Amino acid sequence: MTIKPKSPARFKLGRQSSLAPDSRTPTETVTEDEDEDLVAAAAAGIVDPTIRLMYLANEGDIDGIKKMLDSGTNVDYRDIDGRTALHVAACQGRTDVVELLLNRGAKVVSMDRWGSTPLADAVYYKNNDVIKLLEKHGAKPPGTFHKASWRGIDVAVKTFGEEMFTDEDKVNAFRDELALLQKIRHPNVVQFLGAVTQSTPMMIVTEYLPKGDLRQYLDRKGPLLPAHAVKFALEIARGMNYLHEHKPEAIIHCDLEPPNILRDDSGHLKVADFGISKLLVVKKTVKKDKPTTSLDSSWRYMAPEVYRNEEYDTKVDVFSFALILQEMIEGCVPFHLKEESEVPKAYIEDERPPFNASIKSYPFGLRELIQDCWDKEASKRPTFREIITALELISDRIARKMGWKVRLGRCLPRFRLFTKRDYVNPSSGRSSSSITR
Repeated sequence: MTIKPKSPARFKLGRQSSLAPDSRTPTETVTEDEDEDLVAAAAAGIVDPTIRLMYLANEGDIDGIKKMLDSGTNVDYRDIDGRTALHVAACQGRTDVVELLLNRGAKVVSMDRWGSTPLADAVYYKNNDVIKLLEKHGAKPPGTFHKASWRGIDVAVKTFGEEMFTDEDKVNAFRDELALLQKIRHPNVVQFLGAVTQSTPMMIVTEYLPKGDLRQYLDRKGPLLPAHAVKFALEIARGMNYLHEHKPEAIIHCDLEPPNILRDDSGHLKVADFGISKLLVVKKTVKKDKPTTSLDSSWRYMAPEVYRNEEYDTKVDVFSFALILQEMIEGCVPFHLKEESEVPKAYIEDERPPFNASIKSYPFGLRELIQDCWDKEASKRPTFREIITALELISDRIARKMGWKVRLGRCLPRFRLFTKRDYVNPSSGRSSSSITR
């Protein structure tokens, strides 16, 4: 058998994604030749790091994984389906591999092309020890999303299992989320379509957004161009402004982070996942009934007043928004070199993620806007209506600047530098250049 150096584009061994279509269910197997070629190539180390790391995770080769990661291999490498080594280990029930990958910084909320997370895969294959480990590191278990067809259109269905009926907190969270979704309708907020509440599993049905979430997009693209980042920021801000100005009660999202911002088929952003949102009813502030943990929301995007379990208002979402906007420019999550548990302490001590990108990456006024939005005093942070106004001005400046560049570029071919060949002899009045203009 000849081993081909070209690596497969898709990792086909072992259990597959829990949300993969029927053609790629766990019962499907690759052909014998494909299996043999992949195993041999991966074992020989002649495939790309994506496939080899996933192969080692599938096999439970701890030493091999450590060697690859120590040599600089990205722990979050993805195959063509968006699956990572953590997905593979979760499917296979490799608790030791999962723990190693998480300790090396693997993203616990990473989604594959079908929207399945490592936790969803572990739940599907009933790998209970892996489930507990992933939840300990911040994976969120409340509901599982999958694609379905309803009245001839594709929809997203969030399902809740039988454990909902034995957990009063989860039942209340489901009812709260349902009540919120029924109230809202905006082009930059995910549209609610229906719900199943009288049978198991209970479900919430929303519009299906095929392009995944902002986290997946940023993981692929890295830093965005300023015009692109500002466009996305405006779409998020408009959705959040609608929620905050909702009548008669303002809606605080409380969990604004890239995985909860989805992209529609045209690439526009929509705010989603209202599982821990709050209504501002009579009082101007709210307070959590119990301390917030990393299982409720990512600490990297959490305002310090929430972490301190103090009363808070809509400005907590403004704080989170600032971190997302900066991440789109910088290309890395807030305080990416810190453990997640260390981040809220840094915020409380008035530390903020550094501005490492070049000055050109921040159009005039954008950096200052970010700093205003993450001010330690919530009352000094702007409202989303004020943020929209500021972003529209920045967007207009970018458009005008780009317009000038386009017009100048159209004119440039008419000009060129003069050389000795262009010298005109005063006596003859003729150019020595043979170039015809």
